[in-house]
Amino acid sequence: MMWRSRWCGRLGLILGALVWVAPVLGLAGVPKKLPDEARLREAEELTRTSDGLYEVGKYAEAVPPNERACSILEEEHGRDSVEVAGCLSNLGILHTKQMAYEKVEPLHERALAIREKALGPNHPDVATSLDNLAALYREQGAHKKAERLCERALVIREKALGPDHPDVALSLNNLALLYVAQGAYGEAEPLCNRALAIQEKALGPDHPDVTLSLNNLALVYVTQGAYGRAKPLYERALAMRERVLGLRHPDVALSLNNLAEVVNKFETRILGI
Repeated sequence: MMWRSRWCGRLGLILGALVWVAPVLGLAGVPKKLPDEARLREAEELTRTSDGLYEVGKYAEAVPPNERACSILEEEHGRDSVEVAGCLSNLGILHTKQMAYEKVEPLHERALAIREKALGPNHPDVATSLDNLAALYREQGAHKKAERLCERALVIREKALGPDHPDVALSLNNLALLYVAQGAYGEAEPLCNRALAIQEKALGPDHPDVTLSLNNLALVYVTQGAYGRAKPLYERALAMRERVLGLRHPDVALSLNNLAEVVNKFETRILGI
């Protein structure tokens, strides 16, 4: 069972030549220091390092470079910049992966506040923060609290990006998992099917994100005892993850466990044990 928190595309820094035109004024007309390009490049490299460790499942090792990148971005862009919000979101997801939930909520809440103030309440990046915070509440069992955030994120993405955007599929999957956790399987299944259709059309049938919808749809079937319908979905997800992530990735282990469990239950039912 897997909750997919949006990894913010792992925020990268867009660096270009700095062109001096005129002083940038801060409060009371005081010239504001422009970001130092070398420091931004350092933050970019730290982010890449953290990205690489995250991708191979080394979440604890990914935290220090992410924290250092956040510190640099705070110093160069200011504590309330959208660059900092993206970095905080990524750090929160790293802690979520390690189940260090006490560290997660303040990071996602701060990122959400920054984005709402800087970008407006209906920006897609706000939806990302809402989904990240909802993921935490779901892990803590606060399903109704999480559901409200997921529903708001879905509305934002459908309006801003269109109903067939891959990010809409993320919100559909997150909302579906909340319904499963509450036993509302009839509400969850059409959301998973819609998410899968969106991802296969927009990204292609072999894209790694498709495994999210495959696993979630399989979970809906497993929780209803439809093991025969869940098995081919888990098998497809496992094959895709082994091919894309490698045999030693934690997500491959998760897929193996999912498949083993459903095969065991399916065979037990057939044999009448």
